[in-house]
Amino acid sequence: MFGHFQEAQMNFGEEECRHRHRHGWWGERGERLGGFGGFGGGRERFFDNGQLRLVILNLIAEKPSYGYEIIKAIEERLSGGYAPSPGVIYPTLTLLEEEGLATVTSTEGGKKMYAATEEGKAHLKENQVALKAILGRMQEAGRVFGRGRSPQIMRAIMNFRFALRMRMERGNLTAEQMSKIAAAIDAAARAIDEV
Repeated sequence: MFGHFQEAQMNFGEEECRHRHRHGWWGERGERLGGFGGFGGGRERFFDNGQLRLVILNLIAEKPSYGYEIIKAIEERLSGGYAPSPGVIYPTLTLLEEEGLATVTSTEGGKKMYAATEEGKAHLKENQVALKAILGRMQEAGRVFGRGRSPQIMRAIMNFRFALRMRMERGNLTAEQMSKIAAAIDAAARAIDEV
């Protein structure tokens, strides 16, 4: 549910990164969700085509994982500055499986655990230079995103924004429902102020 930057933009300076981080959150398909004050905005990407696929393959080569675990691992590496949505992760895992680079090692309660195949590990070795560059940029972005910020709070803010946006897009809110949403937001603001 949160976003991306183009490869050329991953080489930005520290001040530029702080500016981008302060002034906007990024959507699952690369859309800018805006700063804390609103939704919408420009379109930039964190991963170029194929880069997220390589990162996911690397993660499941390190440790077989469920989709949710992959989302959390990427979010942690980027200090809460970005977490891919299930709508991005699961199709990528399916693609990796279809390409023979990943396999489902177990299914528990309808959840699939993915692991890299030998062909997938060989693909990572062939793309080691590109992968190293991507992981280096992720580490730098995570360092900058994490400076003075709590990944847990950033994740909670993004979850709140996403839930609100999804509910507003469904429409058909009654006056009572709008009042309840406003009251919940006001209550959260008061609770935060009292911490």
